Amino acid sequence: MPTLYIAGDSTAALKGAEAKPMAGWGEYLQKYFGPEVIIDNRAINGRSTKSFLAERRLADIEKDFRPGDFLLIQFGHNDEKQEDPSRYTDPDTGYKQNLQLYIESARSRGGQPVLLTSVSRRRFTAYGEPDPLAVGAYPAAMRAVAELTGTPLLDIFAASQQLYRTLSFEGSQHLFMHLPPGQHPNYPDGVTDDTHFSTEGAKRIAELVAVAIRESSALSGLHPFLHLNANT
Repeated sequence: MPTLYIAGDSTAALKGAEAKPMAGWGEYLQKYFGPEVIIDNRAINGRSTKSFLAERRLADIEKDFRPGDFLLIQFGHNDEKQEDPSRYTDPDTGYKQNLQLYIESARSRGGQPVLLTSVSRRRFTAYGEPDPLAVGAYPAAMRAVAELTGTPLLDIFAASQQLYRTLSFEGSQHLFMHLPPGQHPNYPDGVTDDTHFSTEGAKRIAELVAVAIRESSALSGLHPFLHLNANT
């Protein structure tokens, strides 16, 4: 039975006890699958398409990857960091080229690559709409790579923005790391973070990923193993 590997950044990554209640959506994806499918979350904080490759983290996945497995690829937040040449990629050149390396890695091993646009930051315009550039040009660049390479795309950027729109600017705050001073021992001085998810936010994004898989005809082989309730 297939393993779903997640290659990504802190928005998906497992968080240790010292970081809770911060969480990544990859921590909660398994609940939407039966035991036949294994979620192997290799996402890690602070990585871009470039640094994940440079640290040989994709190479580590390749050691375990088997025909029939899936590689879920979600980067963008750290590819934006122009001040850090070890992570920054141009969305029209290096980012696209790196994504194609991940795609080829999975395909050459008899597996299925899946591109996931970056989860949106909680950033709204003056008109009360989620900012379409909340993760810069990277979601659009990933959509272009998906079309160019014929790779299944889960548009989690669009789905997460729709979630924030439905909840409103104020109503979406609980999905992210907003804690006043003294409320949690891990954050004695409080925290205001519109990129990283609370436990509740990570669970909601995991649900969006599961729904997107269900709605993708290209991923129909996974549909029998999905467990989504009637309300999703």
